[in-house]
Amino acid sequence: MNIKAGTNAALLVVAALGGATPAGAASAKAVLELFTSQGCNSCPPADAILGDYAKDGSVLALSYPVDYWDYLGWKDTLASHENTLRQKSYAEARGDRQVYTPQVVVNGTTHVVGSNRRQIEAALDTSKPLPVPVTMSAGTDSTTVTVGDAEASGPSKGTIWLAMYADPITVPIERGENTGKSITYYNVVRKLRPIAMWKGKEVSIELPKSELDQAEVSRCAVILQTEHDNGLPGAILGAATIDYTH
Repeated sequence: MNIKAGTNAALLVVAALGGATPAGAASAKAVLELFTSQGCNSCPPADAILGDYAKDGSVLALSYPVDYWDYLGWKDTLASHENTLRQKSYAEARGDRQVYTPQVVVNGTTHVVGSNRRQIEAALDTSKPLPVPVTMSAGTDSTTVTVGDAEASGPSKGTIWLAMYADPITVPIERGENTGKSITYYNVVRKLRPIAMWKGKEVSIELPKSELDQAEVSRCAVILQTEHDNGLPGAILGAATIDYTH
């Protein structure tokens, strides 16, 4: 399904989070963001593919359910308008205005059809490694994130974002294009917020575990992402995740 992006733009910059020694923490060599909808009959194959990547510890795979297909007869139970704004901001930053479902954005720059595994693999193969080193260590009440220095010739400014996401969720669809199907969604982002600025030098941030408890999730990721001069999202420089159930 396809929809042209409007002029809405969210100021989206994301953070990097790298490898950590505790069990349940993992660095990421790439970030996949799937924009999907329960009201889109082309999306279930993409949701399943994202589930495969979600099991790959080297890839941070996140799902962002959007709300612009709700008028077709089924209100997406996981969608948020913030996710829609994020997708539109990516399209505006690229300049192609391509907003559709299922859409995968790779490392904040390249978009491909989310149900086309070959396109996703090709985008991963041609993307550069995430350049900024980061570590994450979990304590009893908090998690410490350390974002490293910039490369000598690389970007030296970005925003560190915290993405809190849920365990796999299976939703029975009662109306709309997917009527009668029960679809499982993986790594659904429930809350995304900026936690600090990064200016090319090493910085450490302590995150209280209570925030995840309040968001009712057991997993989180930190993503480091640049932004263009107009505030639109740019390339992701690094990412990682931690699972507090381990």
